[in-house]
Amino acid sequence: MTRHLLVIGGQRCGTTLLYELLDDHPEITMARPRRPEPKVFLSDELSERGIDWYHSTYFGHATGEVVYGEKSTSYIEDPDAPKRAAVMLGVAMIIVQLRDPVARAVSNWRFSTKHGAEDRPLVQALTENLAGPRIWDPSVTSVSPFAYLERGRYCDYLEPWHAAFPDTLHIQFLEDDPGSSASRERLYRAVGVDPSFRPVDPGRRVNASDGATPELPADLVLRLRQFFRESDERLTALVGRPLPWAGR
Repeated sequence: MTRHLLVIGGQRCGTTLLYELLDDHPEITMARPRRPEPKVFLSDELSERGIDWYHSTYFGHATGEVVYGEKSTSYIEDPDAPKRAAVMLGVAMIIVQLRDPVARAVSNWRFSTKHGAEDRPLVQALTENLAGPRIWDPSVTSVSPFAYLERGRYCDYLEPWHAAFPDTLHIQFLEDDPGSSASRERLYRAVGVDPSFRPVDPGRRVNASDGATPELPADLVLRLRQFFRESDERLTALVGRPLPWAGR
């Protein structure tokens, strides 16, 4: 019987590498095309088309793999997406990859700047984001290109997913190096496939190696850490271990 997994985010947390590691495994096939991401469960209309449509649209290339996977990083921000996914897929593995929220915010700013959505310098953009969200046009992007800080309060978004998939939510961190042997084996074991499989190039970095985090003013870093503190504490309780960026 075919099983399903969803990589739901977070954005700018190395999920493209995660897609590759999953798609490389002979027991897993990931949705194609990879871009644009399917985003099926952001829409009532699409999710109500049913499992046969889902399979024929995104997995027509499958050749007997036992796990069908999809990566759509906007899912983590939609509180209704878990319910839509549960209705269509039933029990599914939900994979979340996260990173230091300060580094993630910088990467998000770089991405928005590169694609012409952002024209403010980094320090100005983050400082203004501390005061509140910036208005954006949802007809241009499905989620805000300016949610540099809100998007890093991970537990604000994970609660609906944990409620819908309490036994199959798997959280991992970019700082643990997903391409390493230990992290890769944990991932494959969580999905329920052969954990000993080794991709041809498991150490590659796709979409995550965006350079070192620029030096930010110390007072701004303190304010950012305070902004994320409560969410980080909840995330620590959820994963049951210290976060890789704890103490920074």
